[in-house]
Amino acid sequence: MSTANAHAADTFDIIVIGAGPAGVFAALRAADLGARTVLVTSEALGGMAANDGPVPVRTLAHAARLVRDARELQRYGIAGCEPTLDYTKLLDRVGQVVDEVSRNSALRPQLEKAGVAIFENVGPARFSGPGEIVMAAGHNLRADRIILCTGGVSRRPTIPGIELTATHSDAWSLRSVPETMLVIGGGATGMQVASVFNAFGTHVTLFEVKNRVLVSEDEDFAAAVAHGFAQRGINIVAGFGTIDRFASVADGVAMHYSKDGEKHVAVAGLVVAALGWVARTGGLNLSAATVETDDRGFVKVDQYLRTTAPGIYAAGDITGQRMLAPQAIHQGIVASENALADSQVPVPDSGVAPMGSFTDPEYAQVGMNERQAHQNYDVVVAVEQFESLTRAIIDGQTDGFCKLVADRNSGKLLGCQVVGERAVDIVQLAAVAMAAGMKVNEFARIPFAFPTYASVLARASLKLVGEASNLEGQQIITNAPIAL
Repeated sequence: MSTANAHAADTFDIIVIGAGPAGVFAALRAADLGARTVLVTSEALGGMAANDGPVPVRTLAHAARLVRDARELQRYGIAGCEPTLDYTKLLDRVGQVVDEVSRNSALRPQLEKAGVAIFENVGPARFSGPGEIVMAAGHNLRADRIILCTGGVSRRPTIPGIELTATHSDAWSLRSVPETMLVIGGGATGMQVASVFNAFGTHVTLFEVKNRVLVSEDEDFAAAVAHGFAQRGINIVAGFGTIDRFASVADGVAMHYSKDGEKHVAVAGLVVAALGWVARTGGLNLSAATVETDDRGFVKVDQYLRTTAPGIYAAGDITGQRMLAPQAIHQGIVASENALADSQVPVPDSGVAPMGSFTDPEYAQVGMNERQAHQNYDVVVAVEQFESLTRAIIDGQTDGFCKLVADRNSGKLLGCQVVGERAVDIVQLAAVAMAAGMKVNEFARIPFAFPTYASVLARASLKLVGEASNLEGQQIITNAPIAL
């Protein structure tokens, strides 16, 4: 437990529970506003993002990418052996990265300098009444303002034998790579687990109850990712039916499932259930503080992040809104400002919320996809394939595409979707342009460096203007970039 700069009294102006992105920035902002602030976390500083989410996942994905690139050496005339993986050493490296992030990137020095009292690795905290918190060690805290930032956990449905399955967290902490794996769930988490372990040599079968993976995305987007997975040897079973039960067998775990009245069984050494995300509220004793949850189990908040209990706010995954780290940070800051100010400011929604997954192939998107845009706009779309991109040809990574979506009448960029190498970085550039309010012709005039993956945006935006000659005011001027 760290109690740097802690006040001797148990009473604070504000208590922040949870030290992920939302909690850390909520505590920092509260301290900046002059409040006596305490940050309480059951585990290590950094929360799921640093200890069980993007940081360890990206480290494993980086290792998977290194394995892939090592297998390409001979293609470029470089003699080398087939790479072999020491998973124990890899996990040691993951631990080193997590520790370094906790020390240097989780804002601990800034928190301590701001005078935030930090109670770390103290186990679950719970309400003993309105404004009263009891930690597992028995320490009591009081405050008129409390912000809940405890994040989320993997959903564990009531299926017989579900305890025989692993979560994504269990998968990251394995001591060896399984020969076979079933991944259940074709959302972001399941796709990342499947991609990483496939690269490490595991024979992966991915089951999705809907008729395709990534069901919230456009069909061509999801189809391109699925095709990339299939090329890499991942077997995708979409629309598989319903799970009846899991059972322990000699070879690992059997999943018994039914479809159209027929019974089926799939067996693997490890089954990872990636069946969604729920708020991490167990043990908080929310009823003691009259904090209500919705029918999905997330804490109810209004547009100001106020819960149903006076003086208690919530931010981040616990609210079930935009469950991404950047949005959690923003919510944490807004929650602190609203908790400590007389006036209330709503959380703005610019519609620019880039997201991506470090799978192979990568995929990412920002803004509206084509299907969503058609609901409210006269849409024009341009697609540029990676096979025409110079950098992709150089690197031998020509699978993928970039799609730009715009409003025909105003020329406003509405969205960008990318499947392929560096997709996450490419989409971030599109997000900046959208946040700045750039129109298509303005975006097309940006001189991207050559040869880069980002230049696919230049090619797509030029094509977008060319295919929509009646966009209002969209004229390509003479100093437009050469599309390479």
